Amino acid sequence: PICQGRTVSTRIAIVGGGIAGLAAAYFLRDQPAVTVLESSPRLGGKLAVSEVAGIGVDSGAEALLARRPEGIALITELGLADHLRQPGTTSARLWTRGHFRPLPRRQFMGVPGDLDELERSQIISPAGLARAAAEPPAAARAGDVSVARYVGDRLGSEVVDRLVEPLLGGVYAGRPDRLSFDATLPVLAKAAGDHLSLIDSVRNITGASSTRPEPGRPAPPVFTTLAAGLGTLPLALAQASGATVRTKATVRALSKTATGWRLTVGPTIAPEYLDVEAVVLALPARPASRLIAQVSAGTAAALAEIEYASMAIITLAYPASAFPEPLAGSGYLVPAVDGRPVKAATFSTVKWPHLATDPDPNSGDLHIVRCSVGRIGEEAVLQRDDAELVALAAADFAAATGVTGSPVDSRVTRWGGGLPQYTVGHLDRVAVIRSGIAGLGGLAVCGAAYDGIGIPACIASARLAADQVTAWIRENESHGRTLRATP
Repeated sequence: PICQGRTVSTRIAIVGGGIAGLAAAYFLRDQPAVTVLESSPRLGGKLAVSEVAGIGVDSGAEALLARRPEGIALITELGLADHLRQPGTTSARLWTRGHFRPLPRRQFMGVPGDLDELERSQIISPAGLARAAAEPPAAARAGDVSVARYVGDRLGSEVVDRLVEPLLGGVYAGRPDRLSFDATLPVLAKAAGDHLSLIDSVRNITGASSTRPEPGRPAPPVFTTLAAGLGTLPLALAQASGATVRTKATVRALSKTATGWRLTVGPTIAPEYLDVEAVVLALPARPASRLIAQVSAGTAAALAEIEYASMAIITLAYPASAFPEPLAGSGYLVPAVDGRPVKAATFSTVKWPHLATDPDPNSGDLHIVRCSVGRIGEEAVLQRDDAELVALAAADFAAATGVTGSPVDSRVTRWGGGLPQYTVGHLDRVAVIRSGIAGLGGLAVCGAAYDGIGIPACIASARLAADQVTAWIRENESHGRTLRATP
């Protein structure tokens, strides 16, 4: 540990002990003297697991996108491949206008690729269908626009409000009229440039990316998780990294030195100083902005422009007998225009069958449900206390499913400022940040604020950051500018 009032040195400091910071530490495991500094009392960021009704359930991210390789590859390297579990179903529905309605299978983040299927789903009105069918030919697009503007101009506002918004809201807790088309739907944005029709673009994507298995073989899963929860991954990463890990270690200042960087750690009345050759900032954009404001005002300003949405996850446990009929599918989404407090619900014990193992044979079968509350601009609902949020979520969930009685257990997890908003111009903003960071030397950034908010994307950004600081250290060594670590 760093002694109070002492200046010591190490080779690399990683500020932030979430999945990105810990992955960066793991990718830097061949480097001597790596220190992870996490301001909160625990590691993991938005990955955490705790018990509800005796069952260990993730309170943050609960699914890993399997079609991106980075997450599964890292889990395999850690020797945890045998702990991966597959979903029992990924079939979600919309709960809108008082009924459950199937999500069209041929759609991409809510943008439809088959209007006949959309009509059968009865999600949008006949007038909305007619508007989508009258899609005008694509026009040249100059620069980034919002999802709502691009999709709405092509297919109408009802498609945006009742299909695209609930899917994007489930990922970003954001709103289509502010989210960037290029940054949040990059695959569709690229395909749209090759087709006159947006519907044809979706058909092309869903046809090309669909994983139709060979006869007799099941399709590979879209998502996966760990048996004991994704919240167990951070500790495994920390242990495998070999890094020195400190919690309750707030970095308050960052300054450039002749050989690298100096970090000021701890309370202002008793600061500690850590001299390093390189730094990885693996923390949200706003605190990252504050740290580098003194060394690059332009980069700090670009970081400060990235907004964040707050949300809460209310986890409820019910006896299976409380449901008038068995829960079907993995859960449901709710369009914001319906005005419901719960924007999404996951039927955890249906989606993840391994959770359904009853820890207490005398208690009867239980269903675990996760209700998501909060979109950007809806912070007022999150001001309620935990008991009020549980009551609010339970009442809304009962209206959707008909469940009777009160939950036998509950948990409220608040993620204040947890989800970065990829608003219009996000890609240009990130380019400015990366260019500014590169010009400082020995500094890198990673995490959900830049190239994707999912776990695989965060891991990919961590590898990029690790490669960047490794290259910087090699350059330092070639010029004889190394820093000797003080134990």
